[in-house]
Amino acid sequence: MTSNQTPSSPGIPPPTLDLTMEQDFKLKRLELLLKEADKEDIITVFLALQHQCFVLGNNLSQLVKLWPTPMTTDQATIDEVISKFGTLFETKD
Repeated sequence: MTSNQTPSSPGIPPPTLDLTMEQDFKLKRLELLLKEADKEDIITVFLALQHQCFVLGNNLSQLVKLWPTPMTTDQATIDEVISKFGTLFETKD
């Protein structure tokens, strides 16, 4: 669990914004290499990354839009309602 998450929060956990040590290292390496890179190469990579961001955003929007809504009590079957309350009867020998 990251520092952003609390174990008692209900629902979907918040996004993790922290990078791993390996990701931090790779980001620093990219930063150093970009200082020596050709401008055309940087433009090509930037446009490809922006395209991926747009596609990811579109997919997340579609996922949220099509996410199934929770069932209300009147939509639940009798078995589902009973199972929410646990076992009502015990057998004694």
